[in-house]
Amino acid sequence: MLQFFEWYYPADGSLWNHFKAESERLKNIGIDTVWLPPAHKGMAGNQANGYDVYDIYDLGEFDQKGSVATKYGTKQELIDAVAAAKAAGLKVYADVVLDHMGGADEKETITVRKVNPENRNEFISEPYEIEAFTKFTFPGRQGQYSQFIWDYQCFTGVDYDARTEETAIFSIQNESGDGWQQVMSDENGNYDFLMLCDIDFRNPNVREELKRWGKWYYETVGFNGFRLDAIKHMDPTFFNEWLDYLRAELGHEFFTVGEYWEPYNLQPMLDYIAVTGGRLSLFDAPLQGNFHKASNEGNNYDLCTIFDGTLVQANPGLAVTLVENHDTQPLQSLEQPVQAWFRPLAYALILLREAGYPCLFYTDLYGSKYEDKGGDGEDHKVTLKKVGELEALLYVRKHLAYGQQRDYFDHPNCVGWTMAGDDEHENSGCAVVLSNGDAGNKHMEIGQQFAGRVFIDKLRKVNEEIVVDDNGWAEFKVNAGSVSVWVLKDR
Repeated sequence: MLQFFEWYYPADGSLWNHFKAESERLKNIGIDTVWLPPAHKGMAGNQANGYDVYDIYDLGEFDQKGSVATKYGTKQELIDAVAAAKAAGLKVYADVVLDHMGGADEKETITVRKVNPENRNEFISEPYEIEAFTKFTFPGRQGQYSQFIWDYQCFTGVDYDARTEETAIFSIQNESGDGWQQVMSDENGNYDFLMLCDIDFRNPNVREELKRWGKWYYETVGFNGFRLDAIKHMDPTFFNEWLDYLRAELGHEFFTVGEYWEPYNLQPMLDYIAVTGGRLSLFDAPLQGNFHKASNEGNNYDLCTIFDGTLVQANPGLAVTLVENHDTQPLQSLEQPVQAWFRPLAYALILLREAGYPCLFYTDLYGSKYEDKGGDGEDHKVTLKKVGELEALLYVRKHLAYGQQRDYFDHPNCVGWTMAGDDEHENSGCAVVLSNGDAGNKHMEIGQQFAGRVFIDKLRKVNEEIVVDDNGWAEFKVNAGSVSVWVLKDR
C-alpha cells in the first residue's frame, strides 16, 4: 500500500491529477493499493487537508467554504483518477473521517456542562447555555444527494462558545443523554472528544445517514476499501454496524484499516480487534515507535527487539506496517520521525518479510520540502529526501522474497534473515542483513538449492560477490549502519 499524500502537499488542486498520471508507474514498481486523503470539503475549503470535516457529500463540486475544488482537486478529477488507477491494476482506499465536523453554517443555543480537559468525566460547571456552531445546512449544496441537517442533537460535545469566545471542552446535553459515548480509550478519563463538533453515534439518525453516505460514496467514486481516521475516539460498535451494512449491501470485501494510535502500547489495539471481531486491520503504531527509537539510539538499540510489543508480531494477519505517515512526519501532531539513515532498514523490515501488510509513505517515494512552526513556536524548514533504495526493495518483494523464511536475530547490532524462494517465481530467494553499528556479516542458511550460486547486493551497498557453499550457507555482508539485500547475480 502507498499513502499517496503528505500533510504539506501543496494546496494547488493537483493531487488527483498527479495520482492519475502516476498510476501506471506505481503499479509497475510494485505498488498494489493506494490510500488517498479525505476527498470531502473541509472547513478551510481548498486549504483543508480534509480532517477538518465540513461536508462529506461535497467532493469538490459545490461552492462552499470559499471554493468549489478541494485542496486536491475537483470531484470529476477524483473520479477520473480512481478510474485510471483501477484500469492500471491498482486498488484504491478512501480515507474516512467520521469522528467530528467543523465550520457549521449556523449557531444554536444549547445546554452544556464544562469538563476538566484532563479528566473528561469530571464536570466543572453546572448546566448552562452557550452559543455553539452546531447546525450544518450546507447552503451551497442545497440538499443535493442528502437533505439531512446536522444539529446539536448529532453531537456529544464542542470546544467553542461563540457567545463568550471561550475555548474549552463542553459536554452537550441532548436527547442521547448528558455525557460521553463509551469508547475504547480511557485516556483523559474518556477520549470520546477529540476536536470541533464530536459526532454522537448514539443518535440512530446519525448512524443511518452515515450508512446512506457510505453507499453513495462508493457508488459515486468506486473505491475498494477504507482507511478510518481517529477510531480510538469513536464507539467501535458503530463501525461493526457500518462495515457490515456496506459489505452486505454492496457485496464487496472493502478491506479496512483503522488508525488506533498507541505507539508503545499494544494491548488497547488487541482489545479493539477483539471488540470489532477482526473486521478491520490496524496500523502497527508500536512498530513505527520502535523504528523511531531505533533510528535515534543508533548502536545502543538492540535490533533483536525491533518486533517486540508490535501488532505484526502478535497478530500479523491484521497488521498494516509502516515507517512514517502524515501525523508522524516532522512538525506534525504525532511527530515521531524515523531518521533518514534508518529508513532503508525499516523498509527492508516491513517489505521483505512474510508478515504484515506494508504501507509506504509519499515523502519516501517523492521527497518533500516545507516550512511550519514547531512545538517551540519557531519557524522550521524541513527537507525530506526520498528513500533511494525503495524501488529496489519493492522489486525484491514482488519478484524474489518468497519461500521459507529463516531468521537470524541473534546479535544486538546485526540481524538478518533469508527467504528460500519457491517454484512459482523464477530465481526467487534472497538474504537480508541489517546493521545499526559496525560493518559486519551474518552466517545464514538460504538453502542447498543455491549451492555454488553467486549472490550480489541488489542495493549495491557492498560491491563484492558471495558464493553459497555446498550446504546452502554463506557469509552475507553489510556495511556499517546499513542494509544489504543479497539476490542471485542474474536478478
